[in-house]
Amino acid sequence: MGVWRFVVYLLLPYAIGNLIWRALRYSEYWHRWPERFGFVTPLTGVRTLWVHAVSVGEVRSAAPLVAALVERYPKHRIVVTTMTPTGSQQVRELFGDSVSHCYVPFDFPDAVRRFFDRVRPEAAVIAETEFWPNIFAECGCRRIPLLLVNSRVSQASLRGYLRVPNIARAMLANADLLCAQTRVDAQRLRNLGAAERLIHVTGNLKFDVELPARLLDEARELRGRWGSTRPVWIAASTHAGEERKILEAHAMLKQRHPTLLLVLVPRHPERFQSVAALCRRRGFSVALRSRTPGVLPSGTEVLVGDTMGELQRLYAAADVAFIGGSLVPHGGQNLLEACAVDVPVAFGPHMFHFEEISAMALERGAARQVHDVPGLAAAVALYLEQPDLRRAAGSAAHTLVTDNRGALGRTLLLVEEALRTAGWTATETRQGAAERSTAAVGAPRRD
Repeated sequence: MGVWRFVVYLLLPYAIGNLIWRALRYSEYWHRWPERFGFVTPLTGVRTLWVHAVSVGEVRSAAPLVAALVERYPKHRIVVTTMTPTGSQQVRELFGDSVSHCYVPFDFPDAVRRFFDRVRPEAAVIAETEFWPNIFAECGCRRIPLLLVNSRVSQASLRGYLRVPNIARAMLANADLLCAQTRVDAQRLRNLGAAERLIHVTGNLKFDVELPARLLDEARELRGRWGSTRPVWIAASTHAGEERKILEAHAMLKQRHPTLLLVLVPRHPERFQSVAALCRRRGFSVALRSRTPGVLPSGTEVLVGDTMGELQRLYAAADVAFIGGSLVPHGGQNLLEACAVDVPVAFGPHMFHFEEISAMALERGAARQVHDVPGLAAAVALYLEQPDLRRAAGSAAHTLVTDNRGALGRTLLLVEEALRTAGWTATETRQGAAERSTAAVGAPRRD
């Protein structure tokens, strides 16, 4: 760990350069730089419980857990950190003022210590793949319970950590709980040196994300504004190098379905305008979602989704979904948001960040895996041209989600148990005070 503390400072120019590069493409990255170096607003007079979720997807999957923690620990202020402006926006949209938000500091020792001094968390809950040696070490030094939830370790990440086994082992030695998404993730944590007694397979919190009450009604209204009789497919969370392939597939599909609409949603907002420009260069009639909230002009061939927080609504308004990050070696993106609204999915060969979920979707007939542009066009055409197959695949997708719920309950029980073991004392929660006569796990106290 001492070596890492030295090496990490050599990465400071890269970190600043990366921020500038992102800010030049998406202006929100210019804002709140001090927070990234630990200069957050001090939280005085309150006891805090810290939850970290890197960006939009992680925030959404952690949202039910955050809501449960807000409910169960009413005497604590929940502080949610992210790394991206889009994640920050998602926190505000989901929770408003019920939680605090700031950016997580870069993993530099001084920045980390400054963050801990100002936020003073009594426990840290880290979601998914966020492993930070100095942050974890600081939790250990301050005897702050470190709870890793919804953890996943891809094969590529495992190889990377195994190149520095001593750092990986020392980092995970600070953990008080490791909730793995799958048995494979659990084994990879063992391979990294995590203690067996701390590892639990809890499932994926993404299965437990609830649909907003009016989402399906809003999706039907949206589809009507696009043209209720025209077919629609969506390519969502796409990455650089992928849109060109998707547009090639769209051109092939339009030969058989002239009125077909493609909803193209880049993963990163800084790429919205460049992707729209690419579509125009390829000869398509393009509209931006942010500028056409009403009726879509009938000649529109590609609608670029340049808004935030409505991806699942766009999924629900489509007939077929392609999951981005999979035609290029990024590792895929979350396909469960599409599955939850009964939409069949297609994805490319690179789904290594979601290998178990994608395998389950294929096994249940909820998805098709493609390997190239003609394969993508063929898969989308099959779903468009065979309504019975499309409905059956959509039903299988929905069942995949409902059958695998329960990660939230399992994770929450383990979190509460770990906090009790660490010395937190349970008191009555807001809900428990009203509904239960016996005390439930609630606002904690550190002895």
